[in-house]
Amino acid sequence: MSTRNNVPLGRLGAAVSRTIAATAEVFRRPDATLVVVGTAVGYLLIYLYALGHLAPGIGGFDVTVVSGTLRKFFQPELGPFSFTPVARVSVGPVTYLLSLNTVLGLGIASLVGLNLGLTYLAWRQPAACGIGSSSSGFLASIPAVLSGTACCGPVVLIVLGIQASGIIVTAFQFLLPIAVVLLLGSLILVGRQIDPERL
Repeated sequence: MSTRNNVPLGRLGAAVSRTIAATAEVFRRPDATLVVVGTAVGYLLIYLYALGHLAPGIGGFDVTVVSGTLRKFFQPELGPFSFTPVARVSVGPVTYLLSLNTVLGLGIASLVGLNLGLTYLAWRQPAACGIGSSSSGFLASIPAVLSGTACCGPVVLIVLGIQASGIIVTAFQFLLPIAVVLLLGSLILVGRQIDPERL
């Protein structure tokens, strides 16, 4: 194999290594960790609410689990990335439906939180990140944050009352994987700019 083919892989490996080191640095700083956790929790709550898996309750405390929980946990409900709830937890004014959607939402929320955590780190210490006083880290994270909402597309259409054709609804099944790829790409794009040794 030629050296020319190894150059892009070497750059990608270096970018991933730098992103991992920068992510570790985010969790060493309480302020950046707060940005990651706050963003992830907020995003997950909005995600679950948009899916209808987090809703106002009627008060009291109640836990209901369906039979065949493990089998139904992985059973698609409306499409390839929408899963059947297997448990309902009511705690006072909140009702929560447990499903594989929570796991997917937590993964996406974590990526969104990490994107904003790295962007915050780049914004707080731009000289250490090699970006001077520019806001390129922030601008790079905007598409990723917006792409994370793609998984809720069908729900948004329903909420708005728009009659979507079968083609549009079918297209939404590809938006969740695309959103994850964009979030990972943005994470590397921002993370590679940060030099943890200079922080």
